[in-house]
Amino acid sequence: MRIGTLKETYIADAALFDSRTQKAWLAVAAALLVLFPFMASEYWLYLACLVSINVASATGLNILTGYTGLVSLGQAAFMGLGAYTVAILQSKMGSPFLLNILAGGFVAMLGGIIVGVPSLRVKGLYLAIATIAASFIAHFLFANWKFTGGTGGLSVPPASLFGMPLDTSFRLYWLIVPVTILMLLGAANLFRTRIGRAFIAIRDRDISAEVLGIPLLRYKLLSFGLSSFYAGVAGGLWAYFFRVVTPESFPLLMSIFFLAAIIVGGMGSILGGILGAVFMTMVPELLKLVFDLLPNSTEYTVFLSPVRTIIFGLLIIGFLVFEPHGLAEVWRRIRRFFHLWPFRN
Repeated sequence: MRIGTLKETYIADAALFDSRTQKAWLAVAAALLVLFPFMASEYWLYLACLVSINVASATGLNILTGYTGLVSLGQAAFMGLGAYTVAILQSKMGSPFLLNILAGGFVAMLGGIIVGVPSLRVKGLYLAIATIAASFIAHFLFANWKFTGGTGGLSVPPASLFGMPLDTSFRLYWLIVPVTILMLLGAANLFRTRIGRAFIAIRDRDISAEVLGIPLLRYKLLSFGLSSFYAGVAGGLWAYFFRVVTPESFPLLMSIFFLAAIIVGGMGSILGGILGAVFMTMVPELLKLVFDLLPNSTEYTVFLSPVRTIIFGLLIIGFLVFEPHGLAEVWRRIRRFFHLWPFRN
C-alpha cells in the first residue's frame, strides 16, 4: 500500500495522477519524449513512430477485449478502414490531416458498430469468428472497389502543417506520438466514468450487469465503436507514416498481433496495452538481428515471417498459462519488491 496519498477532496480522489512521485515520473517521461527525436537515428525514429501506432491500436483493442470481455480478430480491418479513408481524403480532396484522421476514426467506428451487432447473441469463440468474417469482407472490398485502388492500393501524399510537409520520421514523430498520448489519456479517463465501469461490469458478468440496469446492446456497441475508432485513428497515422495503403497492408496476422500484444502486456490495463505493443513490435526486430548474425543470413530471410507467426502463438500460449495478467503484472511485482525490499527479513 502506498503512503502519503491521503485524499481530502473528491477532486483529489478522482485525479488521474494522485501523487508527487507519479507527477515527477510523468515529467521525466515527457522530457525524454521531447528530447528523443533530437538524439535518435532515423532507424530508432522509425521504430518509435511504429510503436506509437501499435500502442494506439492495442489500446483500442484492450477497451473491447480487456475491459469489456468481447474477443475481436478484426482490429486490422478497422485500421484498414481508417487508413483508406485518410488515403482517399488526402489524395482526392487534400483536406487537413487532423480532419482526415478524425474522419478515418469515425468511419472505422461505424464499421465497428455494424460488426458489433452480433455481440448481443454470441460471444467468445463465435464472436471472434464473426469478426474474422468481417475482416475478410473488408479485405474483399479493399481489393475490388475502384475508389480504393484495387489490389494496387493508393498512394498517400504527405500531411502538411503550415506548408511544411510531414515527410520524414522526425517530422511525423511530432504528429504520431502526441496523438497517441492523447488517446492513452482518453482511455485512462474513460474507465473512471460511468461508461467505463459499465464495460467492466459487462466483462465480469453480463447477466448481472443487465439485472443492474445496464443496457447490454448499447454498451457493447459503444465498446466496439470506441475500439474501432482507436483502430481507425491508428490506421490513419499508419497511412501517413508508410504513404501507401494496399489490401495486403492489413492482414489477419495483424489482428493476431494486436491480440497477442494485449495478452502479453496484460488485458484490462492501459499499461498492459503499452508494454504489450512495445514488446511485440520489438520481437520482429530482434528476430531480424538474430537472422543477420547467422552465416549466409540472406538464405534464412524466407523463414522470418513463419518464425514470427510461431513466436506470436507461443507468446500467447505462454503468457496465458504462466502469467495471464501479462507484463503489467510483472511490472507491478517488481515495483512492490523494490518498495518493500529494505524492510524484508
